Amino acid sequence: MPTSLSLVTQIATFLTQQQLTLATAESCTAGGLAYALTQVPGSSAWYEQGWISYSNAAKMRELGVDATLLQRFGAVSAEVAEAMVQGILQHAPVDFGISITGIAGPDGGTTVKPVGLVWFGFGQRDESVATMSRVFVGDRTAVREQAIIFALEEWLVRYTP
Repeated sequence: MPTSLSLVTQIATFLTQQQLTLATAESCTAGGLAYALTQVPGSSAWYEQGWISYSNAAKMRELGVDATLLQRFGAVSAEVAEAMVQGILQHAPVDFGISITGIAGPDGGTTVKPVGLVWFGFGQRDESVATMSRVFVGDRTAVREQAIIFALEEWLVRYTP
């Protein structure tokens, strides 16, 4: 399994060479993705900013997520992951956005939305937003770490040659 540092180095190289930028919005990973992305020196050249929108109120206030989406689908949903990316692209002067929202546990899961369920949003300015989910296994820390690695890997698959 690749390390977050090796994945971030690949992302940094691509974004730097292409003079592109990225921002993030996180819920269950609570800034872990932003931390991972800024491990490499010079990341300020391509990483603009991140939001930790842990509460629904923060998602609405900071990213413009519609309350109706949260009520109808819940914070852990494709619809909210997509809205979070759209909020990134509306509020930051960046080319790409990544969102993460999920249930890291140990509580909060249901049969429909189990502990370990994480939704991701991937967006590029002037392009459609893609969402996907994964269910990770393990304790709270393991779920969060797996979500961060998955987000980095998936971004590379989607956007680099």
